[in-house]
Amino acid sequence: MSVTAIASSQSGTRPSYDLKVRPMDFEFPEDIPEFWYANDPFRTVLAYALSGGFPEGERFFIDSVRYFQDRIQDPELKRAIRSFIGQEGHHSKEHHALNEWIESRGYPVSRIHQDVGKMMRLYRKYLSPERQLAKTAALEHFTAIMAEHYMLNLEELGSMDPRMAKLWAWHAIEEAEHKSVAFDVFKTVSNNEWIRLSEMVATTFNFVTFTTLDMILLMRHSGRMTDFKMWLGGLNYFWGRPGVFRKMIPAYLQYYRRDFHPSQYDGREQREKVKKEYLAED
Repeated sequence: MSVTAIASSQSGTRPSYDLKVRPMDFEFPEDIPEFWYANDPFRTVLAYALSGGFPEGERFFIDSVRYFQDRIQDPELKRAIRSFIGQEGHHSKEHHALNEWIESRGYPVSRIHQDVGKMMRLYRKYLSPERQLAKTAALEHFTAIMAEHYMLNLEELGSMDPRMAKLWAWHAIEEAEHKSVAFDVFKTVSNNEWIRLSEMVATTFNFVTFTTLDMILLMRHSGRMTDFKMWLGGLNYFWGRPGVFRKMIPAYLQYYRRDFHPSQYDGREQREKVKKEYLAED
């Protein structure tokens, strides 16, 4: 069965691979405030913790999808894979540059980079290619729902320094664009539900645990580790009210449905607004 047929049987619609590779060259001048995200240490340091793992993570994504590239016959998916690799390659490059800037501000984000690199090497050594691809599909679900239910929001982006907002808008747009690619490659070459779902369980535990530990590591260097009001405010923002992450739980749980497909959530309207505002694309 072709990937088009697989996706059509699951979502009732033809999968859309509307991907555009956008080479960028962001600069991070010294006058960007330390807490550039809503003047909030919690939100800023969370962004730093996520960025720390992106370069090695994106390379793992590329490798896991590229491994199966020659087994894909569907021409539309083959083109999407090439664009996926291009987008993720640029994400790795730009977040490496951002991480160097973060490090220059006194945050040891290089430790996160090194730890994630070690973890990715363990995955490559001990997980089968199918499980590596399933892990990529699971992590792509995380990045997609964070993009579409959190970052692709003009109010959220508007609370950031504009120079940082453009980078995060660009990254979120492309994560939303290629959200189906790794999933569809997995469905084409394996379609093993046990592997798909068990990797999501393992990935969820690892993602939540290590992101929390990474954030604590960086927060120790912010001088705000004992600012309990800041911690309570941040936890409330993401898990209480408005509860940005809490509201993502239904979208996260959709992944466990047997008939799930990433294209079932259509966030194009919001994505187009952000593209126009931050990337000057109509």
